Amino acid sequence: MTDKSWALGLTGSIGMGKSTTARMFADAGIRVWDADAAVHRLYGKGGAAVGPIGTVYPEAVVDGAVSRDVLKRIIADDDAALGRIEALVHPLVAADRQAFLRAATADLVVFDVPLLFETGSQDAFDSVLVVTVPLDIQKDRVLARPDMTDAHFKSILKRQMPDAEKRKRADHVIETLTLDAARADVEALIAELRAKLAHA
Repeated sequence: MTDKSWALGLTGSIGMGKSTTARMFADAGIRVWDADAAVHRLYGKGGAAVGPIGTVYPEAVVDGAVSRDVLKRIIADDDAALGRIEALVHPLVAADRQAFLRAATADLVVFDVPLLFETGSQDAFDSVLVVTVPLDIQKDRVLARPDMTDAHFKSILKRQMPDAEKRKRADHVIETLTLDAARADVEALIAELRAKLAHA
């Protein structure tokens, strides 16, 4: 927390409703920083990740930007590639996040970070919110996505911390079974955090 803002980390495994919950915060007038959007900026033309990745994997830079498709092929062919890429990109993402927080003028800001616990980022936030649903609903949501297979879903889950462990580590948990219930919980959490700030 700065003297003016409460930094709320928002995370959850694939299919848990994290993006929808982030939009609920935005709809309530809360500024939201999106880790995936930050990576897109870093990979785009002139982005800070283009040079470092191009040094290690020149073939991944196409027309002055990092090609995610090429990176996926590199990662599929080389077990060590993901770790190398993350070592280059994660510090740049963290710097982007810190710049956003320093520029924040609101009392509450939300940071949408898919791999928050997996990257050890939890200490960067004043509190962490995990969104969740039961496994069967999570699976149904994910398999309804275009080009998603059961095997791909399982491979993604292997790379993510188990939902139960995320919930155990969280300061706040919201179940996203229905939009109305999730929105009510988001509004209640906003009120709770603003009350904490008022008494800080």
